[in-house]
Amino acid sequence: MGLVSEIYKIQFPVHEIYGLSSQIRRASVSVPSNIAEGAARGSLKEYVHFLNIANGSLSEVDTQIEICKSLDYISENQYKSLNEKVNTISIKLINLIRSLKKNI
Repeated sequence: MGLVSEIYKIQFPVHEIYGLSSQIRRASVSVPSNIAEGAARGSLKEYVHFLNIANGSLSEVDTQIEICKSLDYISENQYKSLNEKVNTISIKLINLIRSLKKNI
């Protein structure tokens, strides 16, 4: 959720409102949304499936952060903060997926 909040605080140029800003926001919201949906499904197999979808969305966000940096839409400090959050979430998701797969 912290990643989503930080993404929404980025001040994108007006011409990006339907482009990159929309895409990165949707992808970032998709991460916690898929985690929640998977947890609510009641099946370990489905939960892992939705965690994998969340991880894919997180990869999208990571790529889009790189694009934002290359276009100077975010500062170096914002980039480092976002990158750190993405890496932390990714490690947690991967470890959770691995742990749960042992029980399927």
